[in-house]
Amino acid sequence: MRKTIARRLTESKQTVPHFYLTVDCNLDALLALREQINAAAPVSDGKPAYKLSVNDMVIKAWAMALRAVPDANASWTENSMLKHKHADVGVAVSIPGGLITPIIRDACHKTLSTISNEMKDLAARAKNRKLKPEEYQGGSTAVSNLGMFGVKDFCAVINPPHATILAVGAGEKRPIVKADGSLGVATVMSVTLSTDHRAVDGALGAEAISAFKKYIENPMGMLV
Repeated sequence: MRKTIARRLTESKQTVPHFYLTVDCNLDALLALREQINAAAPVSDGKPAYKLSVNDMVIKAWAMALRAVPDANASWTENSMLKHKHADVGVAVSIPGGLITPIIRDACHKTLSTISNEMKDLAARAKNRKLKPEEYQGGSTAVSNLGMFGVKDFCAVINPPHATILAVGAGEKRPIVKADGSLGVATVMSVTLSTDHRAVDGALGAEAISAFKKYIENPMGMLV
């Protein structure tokens, strides 16, 4: 597994012109909505039907951003540009000996609870090495979240044939300047988008990550 990862990512860094864009996202509204949704989850045999994580909402927000900016949901090939009809989001999962990216298919059209339950199932089976090839091969983009380790920000390496990968840092309390110019404190998350500049250039990447930031900071938009 390590040999495969080394070969693919070395090839990526040597052949893909990486371009990086970073935004800071205010998480306060998202955390409040997540708490409300989890509190409303139906309970069966003492267990809630779902329990959303911030990462589940990141997956949904990124998928919806790519739906809103479809030109960024693309892959570069030597013969043509491939534009994807669906936002199939690979999610990096650490397993013994390496890394694998199970895929949430057509994530922009799935509910947050569906994404959450699918992700838990895929991650559990990934760690037990029970994923089917079609569950981790392909996809149109990826998300790598190291926030649970306290990492503030980082740049992820693109996994071809994807043209984008979103690197998600930890949400942390930071001082902010409010719209009226006053100072305040908010939970802020830094997110860096790596793009294959052949397929997604700076302006297009900026449009996509701005759409992502909008969904994160106005999370009710993910419920429609």
